[in-house]
Amino acid sequence: MKKLNLWRCEVYIPKPDGKQRPLGIPTIRDRVVQQALKNVIEPIFEAEFMDSCFGYRPGKSAKQAIEQIETVKDEGREWVVDADIKAFFDTVNHEKLIDAVAERISDGRVLRLIRAFLKADIMEQGQGRAKNVIGTPQGGVISPLLANIYLHYFDERMAELGYEVVRYADDFLVLCGSEEEAEEAISHVKEILEELELTLHPQKTKIKNFSEGVDFLGFTVYVSHKVPRKEAVRKYKDAVRRATRRNLPINLEMVIQRLNPVVIGWGNYFKIANVNWLYKGLDGWTRMRLRAFKEKRKSYNSNRRILNAFLRNLGLKSLSSLLNPEW
Repeated sequence: MKKLNLWRCEVYIPKPDGKQRPLGIPTIRDRVVQQALKNVIEPIFEAEFMDSCFGYRPGKSAKQAIEQIETVKDEGREWVVDADIKAFFDTVNHEKLIDAVAERISDGRVLRLIRAFLKADIMEQGQGRAKNVIGTPQGGVISPLLANIYLHYFDERMAELGYEVVRYADDFLVLCGSEEEAEEAISHVKEILEELELTLHPQKTKIKNFSEGVDFLGFTVYVSHKVPRKEAVRKYKDAVRRATRRNLPINLEMVIQRLNPVVIGWGNYFKIANVNWLYKGLDGWTRMRLRAFKEKRKSYNSNRRILNAFLRNLGLKSLSSLLNPEW
């Protein structure tokens, strides 16, 4: 097999806690090769993955993960280990990952190719190339599949111990029938992750009850209902503010065209929650932003001058219409 000379560009994006998350962006050639490889090996591992794994899988979704949480909760498992693996993508052991792949793939060419992707040099702006000896890059086409392969052992072991786990990539919850069971579950989680050379984040891993709300995949799930997290609402408002800045050199109709994908994408994702009143309030706030853009100033009388029907006629989509299309 011809020796590969792979590298990736590493960029950083902000995390909610103020830190930076590295994204490894493969070259165009490498992305094509990764996609072709993924197409070949994904069906092999899909046949093995547990039902508790929902992230980045064909036919699986975040919505199904939330529905599974509610199903298990309604069966009486109201205590939760809200777990966070510390720097998961940065600490994946290459040899353990290759060994996990080799349990199902015997072709040495495939294994060497995966190893080459894992060890691809990192190109950081202004710093040149650097060797990569640990971790799998976020941003690679094949990285989510490799993450699921690596954590499949965790899924299996937890199932063998009788725990109800809902995992989406490296985020997971363990649902338990009592606080004592949850405390015991944490011990088992730590032991299994140590076998994978992974650790729980001590500050971010907690035992919670649905009565106080459990955060997962952008939702806060309570005993009898669920809502978007406050952070998710804040991000939505930030996106609307960016799309409706009064100094944008475009007309109102063009602003609405830029805004609609934000409304539709966010609204469709969270519409499975209890959001009727929230959506109505956000719709009103969004229309206020558009009226302020139109008049280039905030005005409490603009509701009378710029009617809702006028904005609808320009094509504005509303969150509420995603719940009730006839609106």
